[in-house]
Amino acid sequence: MGWDRDRARQTIERVLSLAGGGDWQVELTARTSSHTRFARNEITTSGFSEDAGLVVTTAREGRSGTVSTNDLSDDGLKAAIVRASGMRDLMPVDPEWVEPLPPQTYPALQKYDDECARARAAERAPGIRSILALARRKELVAAGFYETVATHRAVGNSKGNFGYHPATDAELSVTMRTTSGTGSGWASGYSPRFSEVDAKSLARHAAEKGIASATPRDVPPGDYTVVLEPAAVAALLMTLQFGALSRRAADEGRSVFSKPGGGSRVGEKVANESVSLRSDPFDPRVPATPWNPSGGPGGGSTDGLPNRKVTWIDQGVLKTLVSDRYWARVTGVEPTPFPGSLVLSGGTASLDDLVASTRHGLLVTRFWYIRTVNPQTCQLTGLTRDGLFLIEKGRLAGPVTNLRFNESPVVMLQNTEGMTPAVPAGRMVVPAIKSREFTFTSKSDAV
Repeated sequence: MGWDRDRARQTIERVLSLAGGGDWQVELTARTSSHTRFARNEITTSGFSEDAGLVVTTAREGRSGTVSTNDLSDDGLKAAIVRASGMRDLMPVDPEWVEPLPPQTYPALQKYDDECARARAAERAPGIRSILALARRKELVAAGFYETVATHRAVGNSKGNFGYHPATDAELSVTMRTTSGTGSGWASGYSPRFSEVDAKSLARHAAEKGIASATPRDVPPGDYTVVLEPAAVAALLMTLQFGALSRRAADEGRSVFSKPGGGSRVGEKVANESVSLRSDPFDPRVPATPWNPSGGPGGGSTDGLPNRKVTWIDQGVLKTLVSDRYWARVTGVEPTPFPGSLVLSGGTASLDDLVASTRHGLLVTRFWYIRTVNPQTCQLTGLTRDGLFLIEKGRLAGPVTNLRFNESPVVMLQNTEGMTPAVPAGRMVVPAIKSREFTFTSKSDAV
């Protein structure tokens, strides 16, 4: 039996009925996942999984307990309720607990594709065959992962709130390496719609990068003008989602957006005037969930907030930051949903234009293994990978050995000198960016 709004509502209402009185919140996730993995120019594994589970939270006088279960029988639900209640009674009072949300009006977001939901190994096979055929023709070694997912999410609570959202996701990543092991190319495609993941195009891009990046030469670490392809830009901006855009972190002096002496830098210029960053859950290229997801800044105090369009940076000026319901109450501001589905407005230049305007620099395909060095400056470290190229006098002068970087995405946005139109990259929409004085600190042996 498949999932729909009625079944989801009935399941949550069963939990609330069995729980009796008190404050209860329920989150339902039913997920069907199908994948194909390939390596060394052949399919290696294919898998299918299906599961449905609940996260049940109860609260009383500032104490809360949470239990997850995938036993949706009455006995399983009763056991989860008893465990959650027992945990609640053992917990200390949480001074930051906020009451469950009353009934909310959630936006209707279209993120479900029947073709994607039905896709299995047979539907993915033609795309993978085209990848492997190209790899053999070019004498490359291909590897990658192709997954299609259908998810039904629902939230509800004892105050009468309820929301339901079906969604699909199709994602394919391809790596093409030379047989010598000195060159590697990579490409990735994501869409809620199965037909929009173009395996042939991704394979061509990865193959071209793999061949072009073979036999790199060393260049010294230092500060370079960089042309960052969209995948590299998205990897850096992802770190802004998880902490840097928090109003509380800024107010408490823990963020790159903290103001010296206290408070945040909202209203100040923090990036080049060409930079505008927003969340747009209605963008069909990267639609979000109708409500704030679990695990966002603020934890339980943000879960369930309706998603909406939010502008974070407008023409270089910081306009707002994320406030969960607790911090919004403390500071007297409006609660703000988690910054999902980021969209960075682009420019009009082409990638070739950005390269041509660079006298001396590096073209970066993507970054990998990114970690935070200093949250107060948002300084990150990580490695280039799958194609790093020297730019000399406006032309690509050949592949170079990968480098480790130490840089802040905020500094990268401050030093932006040009952008292409924005395109989907992972779960964001971003342009390629030219930025000056990007710091590389050491050589990397990554390919």
